[in-house]
Amino acid sequence: MTDNMKNWDDEAAAVQKTPNRVTLEYMESRIAGIEYVNPESVPQMTLAIITMKNGFAVVGKSAPADPNNFNAELGKKFAREDGMRQLWGFEGYALCERLRG
Repeated sequence: MTDNMKNWDDEAAAVQKTPNRVTLEYMESRIAGIEYVNPESVPQMTLAIITMKNGFAVVGKSAPADPNNFNAELGKKFAREDGMRQLWGFEGYALCERLRG
């Protein structure tokens, strides 16, 4: 979990009026695994393949504009955050379906 995402989740919780919200804790609980890849053709790029327990997967990505600024740990952090932002939208959609279904 990144500090940015934790801050966003805390801010949303502070104004929450109903129990119906996708939380970071919930999203984290749904992850089956994360695989990090640095493609051979673009080694400064980091891909985070996030697979959910239901088999759904997204690919988060990160890459510095200048390859000389590549940092493996930051690459993983930013790629994971990118993937989690994508998942948040899907989980929000699923919650809306449950609430209106």
